[in-house]
Amino acid sequence: MSRFTETMYANARRSTKGLTTGEPHAPVRHSWAEVHERARQVAGGLAAAGIGEGDAVAVLAGAPVEIAPTAQGIWMRGASATMVHQPTPRTDLVRWAEETTAVIDMIAAKAVVISDPFMAAAPVLAGLGMTVLTIEELLASDPIPPVDTGEDAVALMQLTSGSTGSPKAVQITHANIVANAEAMTVGCNFDVDKDVIVSWLPCFHDMGMTGYLTVPMYYGAELVKITPMDFLSDILLWPKLIDKYKGTMTAAPNFAYTLLAKRLRRQATPGQFDLSSLRWALSGAEQVDPLDVEDLCEAGAPFGLKPEAIIPAYGMAETTVAVSFSECGGGMVIDEVDADLLALLHRAVPATKGNTRRLVTLGQPLQGLELRVVDEDGAELPARGVGVIEVRGEPVTNGYTTVAGFIAAQNERGWYDTGDLGYLTEAGDVVVCGRLKDVIIMAGRNIYPTDIERAAGRVTGVRPGCAVAVRLDAGRSRETFAVAVECKDFSDDAQVRWIERQVAHEVFAEVDVRPRNVVVLAPGTIPKTPSGKLRRAHALSLVG
Repeated sequence: MSRFTETMYANARRSTKGLTTGEPHAPVRHSWAEVHERARQVAGGLAAAGIGEGDAVAVLAGAPVEIAPTAQGIWMRGASATMVHQPTPRTDLVRWAEETTAVIDMIAAKAVVISDPFMAAAPVLAGLGMTVLTIEELLASDPIPPVDTGEDAVALMQLTSGSTGSPKAVQITHANIVANAEAMTVGCNFDVDKDVIVSWLPCFHDMGMTGYLTVPMYYGAELVKITPMDFLSDILLWPKLIDKYKGTMTAAPNFAYTLLAKRLRRQATPGQFDLSSLRWALSGAEQVDPLDVEDLCEAGAPFGLKPEAIIPAYGMAETTVAVSFSECGGGMVIDEVDADLLALLHRAVPATKGNTRRLVTLGQPLQGLELRVVDEDGAELPARGVGVIEVRGEPVTNGYTTVAGFIAAQNERGWYDTGDLGYLTEAGDVVVCGRLKDVIIMAGRNIYPTDIERAAGRVTGVRPGCAVAVRLDAGRSRETFAVAVECKDFSDDAQVRWIERQVAHEVFAEVDVRPRNVVVLAPGTIPKTPSGKLRRAHALSLVG
């Protein structure tokens, strides 16, 4: 039996910790032993349906109380789980149905496991010839013991949050999970006896499924898990749960902390929540904005939030979850560099005067991982040389399942090209500047969309996290860009014209280049991934 499954089952038997779900309306706690017993029932139902070693199973479910035993039951059968992306209020349902069908076909799913609130999709999937199993039916099955599973067996096929092209799924093995889980526990000084994890992250995202469900289940840690819709319907539910359960650990993308800061200021009174128990608030999945972190620390101070608890991090599905964490208890560390030299010479030269750019350091690679920065010819760069970040090590996937079959993720020396631009400091801390494919090159300068978006977001009336910079072809191999922002007053012509002018002004002040076009849109228009990251390529049609 793999170390992953053997350890998870053993911890389930002896752990006194458990999984709390159903907040805020009907909270219920299941011990990990109870989750394990329910997983044995799921395994029994899967076996009756012919699911066995090496099979792929797609899961379309929303409730963590059901997802946990379902995933574990799938692993008990030696099969792999793929969490299907769930539709959100901004999702085009026709497009979602097409993409979901394509994903199920791509992974050659032997069955689709489904539950509320997606039961309406069951007859559609069945009509396409797919074996559809409900979680309710599986949980009513007779329990069976697990099968033996090898270290190299695929446990998860994690759908990437890429913005273009055909779907692909990162193959995460049992060995990958163990390597990254053990590295993360060292990096965050995890104490299974004392730590309480609070998470609302979606289970179809790598951080939500692997980092904040699979890993706590593997160790038998105390976990409070709600859904993203619960969080979005009441942002303050997050601090409420941290207070109620004395949460010590949580995680979210940068945009969520921005929302939290605004809600704490506008809707909460000092002392309403006690956040002093929180020692680890990881910020990852998208670039960390230092201004947003500083704003959160200021807004959270009346509630006991400790600045040293904010932990910027770097990771991706291809490394299972995590690549690096900032030093535990160290808070955010800023690397301030000359913006012009960064753009023109691709060097991160420290500076405190003139045109500077403040970047967040993301710590050193976790154990079991190596990281290097290379130039366009593949030559390794010295400290502060800006290039493409590559990683290798035990947590790194071998490759992807795609419509064209298996595609390797590593080169012949085991390095994975992340597609991220960044550099290493003299101390070996990684700093990410942006995505290579998103960088706008004008007159030999690298302009990063995040800088443009941050500037646009400063304009009054622009919705937080709802500004996107889109690279445009200006002809003769030249590039330019446009900016789209969301505003609730999008139908007010005078307000729109004012926002257009102010966005152009703020962007010019930030990057010394004016956008070719500024577009003001209705709320919910700008396309985002299920985890809340901007889909810049999909936004191109909005600024044409």
